[in-house]
Amino acid sequence: MTCTIEKILTDAKMLLERLKEHDTAAESLIDQSAVLHQRVAAMREAGAAPAEKVSAAGGAAGPTALLVVCSNAVLYFAELWISLEEHQDALELIMSKYRKQMLQLLQGRKGEDAEPVLRVHHANSVEIESQIDRICEMGEVMRKAIQVDDDQFFKVQEKLAQLELENKELRELLSISKESFEVGREDLPD
Repeated sequence: MTCTIEKILTDAKMLLERLKEHDTAAESLIDQSAVLHQRVAAMREAGAAPAEKVSAAGGAAGPTALLVVCSNAVLYFAELWISLEEHQDALELIMSKYRKQMLQLLQGRKGEDAEPVLRVHHANSVEIESQIDRICEMGEVMRKAIQVDDDQFFKVQEKLAQLELENKELRELLSISKESFEVGREDLPD
């Protein structure tokens, strides 16, 4: 299975969108929990207020009315409490599934994502090593060519110096032989 950078990027974008959706769902649940908490607090206050009104009125409605108000408030609180617990359970379920999916995704991606990158890196490093080897070989050939050129240059310089010396000696011999020839001619009677 080949894994390209484009595929990795699209997967990352899709994962980011999912995370945003989960985040908004979690925030929504938190908001709903806060609203329920406020309702519970309001109901507590409302449950306490009728009881105070009844006792302030001097028990005109009687204990039966107080009992009905209290039992209604208790039932309403119980329903709110159950609803709050259901919301918390739902939030926990969503978060546990999210954590599980993230763990699976990270564990699955570690080996899968690293393998193509390592292959490409290995191929690039092998190519770079071969190019470095070729450059070193070319440098060695150039060094040898320079050495051969230098040796050739020194040989030519040496040969030139030798030829110049021979030429000078030959000229001296020639001038000596010319002089002796001229001297020998002068000595000859005409």
